[in-house]
Amino acid sequence: MKLLLSATSLALIASLAPATVQAQSCTHTVGMVVSLTGAAGRFGQAASKSVDLAFGELNKAAGAGGIAGCRLGVDLRDAQSQGSVAVDQARQLVDLKKVPAIIGGIISSVSIPIVTSVTGPAGVVQISPASTSPTLTRLGNEGKTGGWFFRTITSDALQGTAAAKYAMDQGMKNLAIIHVNNDFGVNMLAEFRRAYEALGGKISSVTPYNAQQPSYAAEVTNALKGDPPALYFIGYPGDGTTIVRTWVQQGGPQRFLLNDGMNAADFIKGVGPQFLANAFGTSSGTTKTPSTEFFASAYPAMSGGFDAGAPAADRAFDAAAILGLAIAHAGKFEAAAIRDSIRKVTEPGGEVVHAGPQGFARALQLIKEKKPVRYVGVIGAVQFDKNGDIVGPFRTWRITNGEVTTVGQMSMEDVQAVQARLPK
Repeated sequence: MKLLLSATSLALIASLAPATVQAQSCTHTVGMVVSLTGAAGRFGQAASKSVDLAFGELNKAAGAGGIAGCRLGVDLRDAQSQGSVAVDQARQLVDLKKVPAIIGGIISSVSIPIVTSVTGPAGVVQISPASTSPTLTRLGNEGKTGGWFFRTITSDALQGTAAAKYAMDQGMKNLAIIHVNNDFGVNMLAEFRRAYEALGGKISSVTPYNAQQPSYAAEVTNALKGDPPALYFIGYPGDGTTIVRTWVQQGGPQRFLLNDGMNAADFIKGVGPQFLANAFGTSSGTTKTPSTEFFASAYPAMSGGFDAGAPAADRAFDAAAILGLAIAHAGKFEAAAIRDSIRKVTEPGGEVVHAGPQGFARALQLIKEKKPVRYVGVIGAVQFDKNGDIVGPFRTWRITNGEVTTVGQMSMEDVQAVQARLPK
């Protein structure tokens, strides 16, 4: 009997071995095009570590069976914070590597040309963790994204209004604006200005700047005309460090409003925390969940120096987690099936699952049993509309003793109430 059992066991192992080996030896490679260098380089570096963490945890939870039969992997490309470079890299991933999905870009001026020139026409899923331009919504409404684009961050159409209200709440009724001269900066300015002036705010000057200049003395000199009592800076930490430092050196008042992404340790250290005691800002908010707690403990240990609050980090993790679960739900590594499953693993009605070993294992088990599942991630529950947009709260913060401190949260209803009072 023992010999028979042993032989049977060996036969069973032999029958399973090919499938196990296959799962371990094949990889579903997702493309990732983010800025690792240039103005938004730190965003992309932090985001890439988040994707590594999410895919690593999903692979461990899946075990030998893999995600739709294989391990998840990523082909990481540097957009260099430039649209033309990003399109080049995305085209290589789609045309040569045949990836059905791309995570990226970080900044809108990279995401927009990728979706209009590469992923949209090719029918490839694109999910951005940090591109906020309202242009992406408009492209969706016009049918130019083809339903292939998603983002895990709210649009500036909402954040501009939130920033305007927060500015007025802090008594910033008059300010100068310096903004990056790209799609993100121009749209953020327009949405902010519309709300801010309707709420009674006065803008003394508007100065655009081009990224990665060696000096911004001329732009700061122009913005200081008329002695504004505060500065609203719309841009990225690299250029922002130089611009805000120049503003302080030229005697500008040390009172600032900052956009999302400027709550970065590098920016604070580069400017000097002593000059940022009256710096305020808004970011897309989060609703604390078990996924938030998992990310806060797991990410710093593997990130190479980024903390869990690094801009784009949490949203990149959720983008990767949603994409990975969608691949599992689709059961195949094909763009159309993945696109449809992205909505399936995030829509209300399924059993709520979270990030982490137990949460991902439960999610994959439910998917295997063909039961509905709803991933509630690091930023909270999300649901994508027809344009791939999400809605959510906004976090209001300030810099205190060199640290970004959350002041409060502005609900979606608060923002919509302000928008309802704005002129059409």
